[in-house]
Parts: sequence; C-alpha cells; structure tokens
Amino acid sequence: MDKHPAKHQLHPVLLLGHPGLREVCEPVSDLKDPGFIQEGKRLMFVLQQFRAEHGFGRAIAAPQIGITKRMIAMNLGEGPFLIVNPEIVWESEERFSLWDDCMSFPFLMVRLSRAASLTLSWQDQRGRPQLWEHVDRAHSELIQHEVDHLNGILAIDHAQDRDALIAREAYEADRSYYG
Repeated sequence: MDKHPAKHQLHPVLLLGHPGLREVCEPVSDLKDPGFIQEGKRLMFVLQQFRAEHGFGRAIAAPQIGITKRMIAMNLGEGPFLIVNPEIVWESEERFSLWDDCMSFPFLMVRLSRAASLTLSWQDQRGRPQLWEHVDRAHSELIQHEVDHLNGILAIDHAQDRDALIAREAYEADRSYYG
C-alpha cells in the first residue's frame, strides 16, 4: 500500500472554474471500504502537502481533489484528521464579516459574512459520532466554508458586494486597508 498516495500528483487541488468544485457530494456509507480509507488518506496528505508548500490551510474538502464524498480533512495544529458526513445542526443568528481564502483559489481573498457560531454533527474516520457544540468564530467560519464545498458552493458565491473580491497579493500588501 502506498504511504504517500498523492505524491505522483504535482497540483492535486482543483482550481476555480473546474466543474468538480460545483458537485454536490454523497454521504459516506461504508467507513470500512478500502476505497474510502485510501481517499481519506489522500485527502489528509494533500492538506499537509498544501500547508507545507503555501504556509496556510487548515482544512480541505474532498471535492477539492475530485472526490465527491462528504468528508473534510482538517488540521487545527495537532495533525490531520477526517470529518465524515458533517452536518451543521445549529447556526447562531449573530454573523460577522471576514476576508476568506481557499485552496482552490489561493490567489483571491473574498469578503463575506458567516454565522459567528454553530454546532456540527459528524463521524470520525472510525464511524464514531461526534458533536462540536457552539464553536468559536474561527472554527465556525472554517466549518461553514468546508461544508459549503460539499454542497458545491464556493466562497465567491457569498461575496458581499462588487468590491469583495481582491487579489491575495493586494490584501497581503496592505492588510490594514482591508481590515
């Protein structure tokens, strides 16, 4: 079995405009399926590879690498793990605005609004039910972004107005202006 399933691919993350990013993903029904297990490993590998290459990236959704299953690889600082069949079961009425970025368009920043908190129901890669209740803003926006991917929705679809899309280079050059 290949320990580095994505090593043969130089640029495995699908970029803005690829029709695969608009696919609605199917739930994972068999977490013991060898195909699912291999895809999960590949997704986690690509996340780590992207972080090493670009210096950012906390999560990636399966459709971003052409897998139409409801799973997300996440790394919040303690190594990658899988979130399988995530479902947002509650969102706060409170919202906040932020500049969002995405591995599928790392050259863009998008100003949008997200729920300030949420509760997420999901399974870990062994099929055990998990529940994250009332997560903070940073995790709430991340989860919303990734679950959107599973539904064929991109951050650009939530852009606040005509000035809400900018080049990352412009954003990085003057963060205080876009604050």
